[in-house]
Amino acid sequence: MSEKLSIIIPMAGLGSRLRPLTWSRPKPLVSLAGATVLDHLLAMFKSIADRDDVEYVFIMSPGQQTLIQAHMQKVHPHVKVHYVEQPEKKGQSDALWHAREFLSGEALILFSDTLIDNDFSFLAEPQPQAIAWVKAVPDPRRFGVAEVTASGQVLRLIEKPNDMNNNLAVVGCYYFPDGTHLVTAIEEQVQKKISLKGEYFLVDAINLMLEKKIPMRIEQVKTWLDAGTSEALLDTNRHLLENGYDREPAPGQLEDTVIIPPVYIHPEARVSTSIIGPFVSVGAGSLVQHSSIRDSILSPGAHITNANLEGSLLGYDVVVNGLRGKFNLGDNSWANW
Repeated sequence: MSEKLSIIIPMAGLGSRLRPLTWSRPKPLVSLAGATVLDHLLAMFKSIADRDDVEYVFIMSPGQQTLIQAHMQKVHPHVKVHYVEQPEKKGQSDALWHAREFLSGEALILFSDTLIDNDFSFLAEPQPQAIAWVKAVPDPRRFGVAEVTASGQVLRLIEKPNDMNNNLAVVGCYYFPDGTHLVTAIEEQVQKKISLKGEYFLVDAINLMLEKKIPMRIEQVKTWLDAGTSEALLDTNRHLLENGYDREPAPGQLEDTVIIPPVYIHPEARVSTSIIGPFVSVGAGSLVQHSSIRDSILSPGAHITNANLEGSLLGYDVVVNGLRGKFNLGDNSWANW
């Protein structure tokens, strides 16, 4: 068995639920609370950073690698990353099949639009059995859930149950002490054509493992955040700013401006004669003048003048002048009165 821990992040897909932000960049590079979604994903694993055998595997759609690799080299130059392409949209299991060479030992799998508040430090040592992270939710019918024993052993995973009896939703994070078991299960899944609308889902592969008595337990998380839709992105931005990811502006950044915390204002941003906050992230190189902004994300390079914005998502290098309201604008957009 390999001695490495592979942290595998499937991130293929068009990010259609985040358009227009994802017309010109992969969804992991969308701005969120002073960084990108990908930066926050990687920060989740800081508790196992002491392991010198950790390697990341990013599974991407065709055309995504250039931007993601450039970001990693600029922001995370010391992180070891392997880039794998999923040529066609054929589901989660298919994505992992293309990365099967990295599933020869320990593997931690997390989907790219999932953020959880969790201490992974116990993974400093290999674990004896597989793990599915779960979160108790009020209405489990919208999610996949784990059916478990009283001791927390997983019996099976159920996709969108019809009843409310089991409220332990699986959050999209799994650990496998030996990834070869998962590879074997995916191979069986494909052979048996266990799919839905042409896509192979990881839940079905895991259920095949469980049928073979390969043990899996649950690990509960306190916080489960989503970055897969525009509304969820704003919700997650609020949570992060309230929980340690805010940044007060430095002296000289502001001129005749009122700040209503929590906010994140990048040190290379400039704000004058404005009201900012609460729940506003302002990216590097942004310029805000004579404006009022609340509950919004401004990506790097945004220029906002004489505007009143609320609940807005602005891509890179967006210009808004003389407008008020709620906006969702992709990179390099102009909105002028």
